[in-house]
Amino acid sequence: MGRPIPSSSQNSLTVRDNRTGKSLEIAIEDNSIPATAFKALSAAPEKGERDENETNKGLRVSDRGFLNTAVMRSQITYIDGEAGVLRYRGYPIEELAVHSSHLETAYLLIYGSLPTSSQLEVWESEVMHHGVVHADAEQFFRSFRYDAHPMAILTSAFAYLGSYYSEANPSLQGQTLFTQGSPESLAVMDKQIYRLIGKATTLAAMAYRVRQGRSFVTPPTGFSYTGSFLYQMDHLGEENYKPNPVLEKALDVLFLLHADHELNASATTVLQTGSSLVDPYSAIAAGCASLYGPLHGGANEAVIRMLISIGSPANVPAFIEAVKKREKVLSGFGHRVYKTSDPRSFIVRKTADEVFKVTGKDELLETAMALHEAAMKDEYFIKRKLAPNVDFCGLIYRAMGFPLDFFPVLFAVPRVVGWLAHWRQMMLQPGGVKIWRPRQIYVGASKREYVAVGERSPVEGLQKTPSQISHSG
Repeated sequence: MGRPIPSSSQNSLTVRDNRTGKSLEIAIEDNSIPATAFKALSAAPEKGERDENETNKGLRVSDRGFLNTAVMRSQITYIDGEAGVLRYRGYPIEELAVHSSHLETAYLLIYGSLPTSSQLEVWESEVMHHGVVHADAEQFFRSFRYDAHPMAILTSAFAYLGSYYSEANPSLQGQTLFTQGSPESLAVMDKQIYRLIGKATTLAAMAYRVRQGRSFVTPPTGFSYTGSFLYQMDHLGEENYKPNPVLEKALDVLFLLHADHELNASATTVLQTGSSLVDPYSAIAAGCASLYGPLHGGANEAVIRMLISIGSPANVPAFIEAVKKREKVLSGFGHRVYKTSDPRSFIVRKTADEVFKVTGKDELLETAMALHEAAMKDEYFIKRKLAPNVDFCGLIYRAMGFPLDFFPVLFAVPRVVGWLAHWRQMMLQPGGVKIWRPRQIYVGASKREYVAVGERSPVEGLQKTPSQISHSG
């Protein structure tokens, strides 16, 4: 005991537990090891150690924020943050942005290969065919207040949508509904994929129009995916109305860029929720809620609000200094994954130039570029690898006339594709679906005896008691 176990393969990791002298050999596969292997490293509790540490039940692996935890094997998206690489199913994002379309790329992400001409025709036809929603949906959308945030509406709408399709609910049809891999099971799965992608733009457009006090528009025929979306948002009864082709193409490129981004917060939320074998509409609604946050899909909205607060290029130096003093928050710079530059940002800049030729330059562009140049030259930001990322696409959305609080919706609609790709992959993975149940490190109180209310000593202080709030009537 205490000596390393001879390694039978160089593709292994030998771990020695200095508490006990035990050695453990763990196989390395695809440059990863199973965290459950560490459960074999149990030890006797130290004198005075808390029972809640469960030392005798094996070692736990702590990874706050999932900084280095792989939860599944995936064939969908590859990111190299150090090199600024993003690939969908092996294809560089830069090539897809130039040569492909959002729906073609959606097929690639979900099914693993680029479609032939006939496959693409059927795929696009099915997605667009499923864009129409039930007439009762109008009443649902009208039930929201006029000032409801569109992401709150969209999140609710995805969950609501699932109430129409009992045949897609494993709680009603059996828990193997989507995991069998049979032709019948795949057909049910594919129909929900058509519905969710097809209806995503319709639900988003309805969320927009209810805010504007406008009547809803039925999805038109003969339009592209983004063309139909813009039509449903902007059509006011004009005869033969068609969206501007430059803006239609620009939105398609941005949708393609946002279609997937590996296991980000919202994709992980979809998988966490989907691991209970809930219906895909509920899982997508959960992802939508996750994306709503300012650290994720709300980031490009935060960028514009930041630029508005700065005001003009002349105020950039003072803002930069305030950021260094932690008095202000810098949005649109830095990324959890990309440590150099986001490969999508170059495509976004080119797309912005095309859009601005039609709409005119956004007045915030000069402020954004001044901030960009100042940060890129400042040692403070260089050391922290705070390069500008894709969230500057908010300038494009603003120039196209989208309301500021609608920006996260424009992120969520295309991301439905990525969510579905990961959900489908999990449903069909070898070995079936295991419910996601992470561990915790309990640091709370040990066992305590109940104290009668009249015998308790008050515990007071910030965060230890409820806050006092004012009532408005």
